[in-house]
Formats: sequence, C-alpha cells, structure tokens
Amino acid sequence: MAETDDITRLLDAASGGDRGAWERLVDLVYPDLKRLARGALGGRDGQTLNTTALVHECYLRLSQGRAAPKDRDHLKSLAVRIMRQVLVDHARERLAQKRGGGGQRVTLDETGLAEQREFMELIEIDEALRRLAEAEPRQAQVFEHRFFGGLNDEDTASALGISPRTAHRDWDAARQWLAERLAG
Repeated sequence: MAETDDITRLLDAASGGDRGAWERLVDLVYPDLKRLARGALGGRDGQTLNTTALVHECYLRLSQGRAAPKDRDHLKSLAVRIMRQVLVDHARERLAQKRGGGGQRVTLDETGLAEQREFMELIEIDEALRRLAEAEPRQAQVFEHRFFGGLNDEDTASALGISPRTAHRDWDAARQWLAERLAG
C-alpha cells in the first residue's frame, strides 16, 4: 500500500511541475509499464517494435500529456490507451511503407506477409473497438485493458473501478461482439 501512496504523491507533485517527482515516478512504475508493454505486444515482440521501444514511446507520450494521471490505476489505464495508439499507429505506418508510402520497393516473403496480415488485423480490431465504444463504452475499455494491456480480470477491474465479475462479463461480451463484427 505504501508504494501506491508514493505513486499518488509523486503524481500530484509531477502534475505541479516537479520534474524530479516525474523521474522518481517513472523509476517506480517502469516495471509495470514493461509488463503492460509485454501484454500489449502479446508475444509479438519482434523486429519492428519491441517492448522497450513501446515503453519509451509510452513514457514520452505520458510525460507530454495534458491530463496528469490521478493515481496508479488511472496511470495504468492511460498507459494501456497510449500503447494501443502506438501499436495501431505503428501498424498503419508499416502498411503504408509496404504499399509504397516510403518509396522503397520491398518484396514480401512469408514473414512479411504474416506481419502485414497481423498489422491489418490490429487495425481492424482497433476500428471495431471504436464502434463498440460508441455502443458499450465500458465493454470497450475492458477489452482494451485485457487485449492491449494484457491485464487480468482483477487488474482490469481495479483500473476501471468495477468488480472483477463485471470485468469478466464485459470481456466475454466484448470478445463476442468483436468476433461477430470481424468475421463479417
């Protein structure tokens, strides 16, 4: 519990402009960010974007953000959202390069085709998740935390201020909704 209090205190100080507090905060939550990044990559840690690069990009966006996190759970939620954005942006950039956006001619081998399919699937999931958020915002948040953050029911529930049972129900409902939309 003391670590959670430290994080909240450091967040308050950092939001007041204390750069030293922000740096101490990063040191304290870096292992959590690494864990979230591993979950966000879902075993896809590879040639184009690795865990460390994802954590560093998340850190940069968090430090430049206008909205300061209120507590550890809010920080975790922001980090998951940022990691989702980074992954989707990265997928779009890579697909644009493959389509000639970079002006380089690239031949696709089996690995390249698999990577391209993975990027397209990620973008499709992101777009479907946006539609789900319009109809069922909490289900979309639960899916985002579970899929893009690799969080379990308990961690998702804590981050969103709901019960673990509700998180599990929303996870099941969101997966079913997305599966139906993506299959069509």
